[in-house]
Amino acid sequence: MQTPPDYIVLGSGVAGLRAAAELAREGRVVVLTKDRLDESNTEYAQGGVAVAMSDDDEISLHFEDTLNAGAGLCDEKAVRTLVEEGPRYITELIEWGAQFDRQEGALAFTQEAAHSRRRILHAHGDSTGREIVRSLIAHAKKNPNIQLTAHAATVGLIVENERCVGVRFIDPNESLRREMYARAVVLATGGAGQVFAQTTNPSIATGDGMAMAYAAGATMCDLEFAQFHPTALALADAPRFLLSEALRGEGAILRNHAGEAFAKKYDDRGELAPRDIVARAIVAEMERTRERWMYLDLTHLKADFLRQRFPNIFETCLRYGLDLTKDQLPVSPAAHYVMGGVKTDTRGRTTLKGLYAAGEVACTGVHGANRLASNSLLEGLVFGARAGSAAIEDSLPQPNRSEPSPVEFDLSEWRLDQRAKNRVQEVMWLKAGLIRRAEDLRGAVEELSRMAEENVNERTKNFVTLAKLMAEAALWREESRGGHFREDFPARDDQRWRVHSAQQINQPIRAANRISEE
Repeated sequence: MQTPPDYIVLGSGVAGLRAAAELAREGRVVVLTKDRLDESNTEYAQGGVAVAMSDDDEISLHFEDTLNAGAGLCDEKAVRTLVEEGPRYITELIEWGAQFDRQEGALAFTQEAAHSRRRILHAHGDSTGREIVRSLIAHAKKNPNIQLTAHAATVGLIVENERCVGVRFIDPNESLRREMYARAVVLATGGAGQVFAQTTNPSIATGDGMAMAYAAGATMCDLEFAQFHPTALALADAPRFLLSEALRGEGAILRNHAGEAFAKKYDDRGELAPRDIVARAIVAEMERTRERWMYLDLTHLKADFLRQRFPNIFETCLRYGLDLTKDQLPVSPAAHYVMGGVKTDTRGRTTLKGLYAAGEVACTGVHGANRLASNSLLEGLVFGARAGSAAIEDSLPQPNRSEPSPVEFDLSEWRLDQRAKNRVQEVMWLKAGLIRRAEDLRGAVEELSRMAEENVNERTKNFVTLAKLMAEAALWREESRGGHFREDFPARDDQRWRVHSAQQINQPIRAANRISEE
């Protein structure tokens, strides 16, 4: 009989790999991921990682910028943890081999929207996430206590006596469903951008971890807050490729079809306003001019600088016949990041004992109603480590149990039904997207509720249910705040709505505070 691990980590992005490194200090860790080890939202993070480490920056400024972007809903303790511990974990990552870009030997920092200083570290120009994952995987492979298992999709959490004690997963070598038990499980499965038709997220971002945690009884928090990135490449024959915030940080200008710069008509900060404001400005200009996209213009910047600073974006655009040194790039908003998720404290503890969460799957309170650009990679590092530490601190000895026999598994029972997925994406984009109204949201909830009752497999049901939870939360919050904009309630209402949404299985949605630190 194979000895069970001490800890299980689900997901191989920045949060999962950092959690695994922490857990491996005290026991054996198995990392399960449903795709390649390096296939995660982290890999697609172009812009960089925000950290107050430059000579002209201060931790207090990073703290204030994060609170301002979060539109009154950030948990201050979580934000302080992020900005104060961030430099330590970035320094550690560099010691582990991460190669961030440098200028004359010193770390090079760039500017992004809503940051008061140039504090964004980047790697290979615009491949920061990829470099972080590379260095973390290399570090994990050197550790004999960490077992990395790719193409092992988790299909459910095992709960006994109101405690998460393991997972059910698909054996990557055989069509068998197996059970694996451990002292604790860390959820780091990423976000849910694929619930929207227009998204910058990779195909794996289907919210499986959020849905499994909800089904197991964990509380979900702030699912109404989805961030729509202002500038995704808008070509009919191309995926919604993310055109990084850093492009605007380096001076890119938003123009309409008449060539007019329009961003400052909507906000004095222009292209460097928070993402939700820039995204709505683009939509407003599209509606005003009756055009399907706007343009991002970098042609006034030096060509050599652009090719060196943004090599991945430059090469990708070339594949679609666009030279960003000469051509204006067609752009429109797309879903990018979910601020809400599985509710946690600042140590990654969820409301279900034995289950911890970090990264985009979690709602730590750091982002509030709107994520500050490039805070997500730092959040994954800091809270991945903290979740691992808490799991060690809280874990109980495993009871002696016989290893359960595997069960034959029909892979069609796990695959996401494509027709149902397409309909969910259409409903969420049209009725619960960038601009929301009560009538549309009610229609979305009703249709998604019907779909959840249809005879579909468990994964498809989870996908539909998660979308329904997001639409229900958006209908519940009768104000506009951060990434959540209600055309019928356009004002921010701190008196009534400076609260968090909480959703738990078999319970109505309610207002809730953050989990306090124990």
